[in-house]
Amino acid sequence: MSTEPALTLDRHLVRFVEELRLAGLDVPLGSTLYFGRAVAELGAHTRSGVYWSGRATLLRRPEDTDVYDRVFAHHWTGAPTVGRAPSQQAAITLVLDVADEDAPAAEPDEGGDVEREADHLSVRWSRTEVLGSKDFAECSDDELAELHALMARLRLFGATRRHRRLRPASRHGRPDLRRTVRAALRTGGEPLRLAFAEPGQRPRRLVLLLDVSGSMESYARTLIRFVHAAIVGRRDVEAFALGTRLTRLTRELSTRDPDAALGSAAGAVADWSGGTRLGDGLRQFNDVWGVRGMARGAVVVVLSDGWDRGDPAVMAEQMQRLSRVAHRVVWVNPLKAAPGYAPLAQGMAAALPHVDEFLEGHNLDSLEALAAAITRR
Repeated sequence: MSTEPALTLDRHLVRFVEELRLAGLDVPLGSTLYFGRAVAELGAHTRSGVYWSGRATLLRRPEDTDVYDRVFAHHWTGAPTVGRAPSQQAAITLVLDVADEDAPAAEPDEGGDVEREADHLSVRWSRTEVLGSKDFAECSDDELAELHALMARLRLFGATRRHRRLRPASRHGRPDLRRTVRAALRTGGEPLRLAFAEPGQRPRRLVLLLDVSGSMESYARTLIRFVHAAIVGRRDVEAFALGTRLTRLTRELSTRDPDAALGSAAGAVADWSGGTRLGDGLRQFNDVWGVRGMARGAVVVVLSDGWDRGDPAVMAEQMQRLSRVAHRVVWVNPLKAAPGYAPLAQGMAAALPHVDEFLEGHNLDSLEALAAAITRR
């Protein structure tokens, strides 16, 4: 019998998908996460719940059902497969320690005990998402590709603000004489109904400043996917790279093809994975773009670990300037999720007094929390 330690159900779900791919099924990227969510909704306490969750989320063609049934039976119950050699993991007998509502109740033997298999693996479903809670720095290339596909579906609606342009209102606001007179012309000049107008709403501009220094290497190449998704998903988004210099990336990341966009961005950033001078970069942003109008009333998000080789006084001064004109400043630090983390870096300590929200940014769940923070007024 295998000495491999017991795994939680989320890892078995991932390995079951791997078994399907080894059997020749074309399982789309991102389906693993949907599979886990479906199991969470239907419940892992029944064998049919796991089975139909996979049938609904992992299969693309009806003719793949037979292969799916064989792999499912082999992976979860240890039944032999036909037409392929079992992998090392599949050779381990996995018996779900759950009740099957489709099967008849087991009859007790003469001694009054229900017969059960001696060797089984009891697994329980963890509602923590399979990939959503995994640190970007610990993901494999395949997992990162799947996460990138999920990030492309993120939509940042953004907070709104009052606009000078008026829009029609139902029964409140200021009187709209033009619409009132226009309606009166249809009734012989008699104003039968008053029209009203109110100030409209427009999304606030979103400005993303991504640290691309060497200390952010493990996260910057994934976070730039998030920046790209934000730019192509909504209007009024600006993106910059922070390193030893400031580089504007809005135009390079505007194309919807992620590979082409990232290739253009890599060519534009000359100091990728180099040093970092966050204070000087923020000063350049404030002088050239931010204070002059780009950051006024905007939500500004800084994605950085806070390591700065420059003068902390410069960082404090520039963050103060930025906070005065921005609607809200959000700092996203991937290191914040580490146990026992404290903002001891000089740059991070100098910036925190001028930050409205300090968030993590090490996995997909934290980016979803960031999207919610951007949406808040």
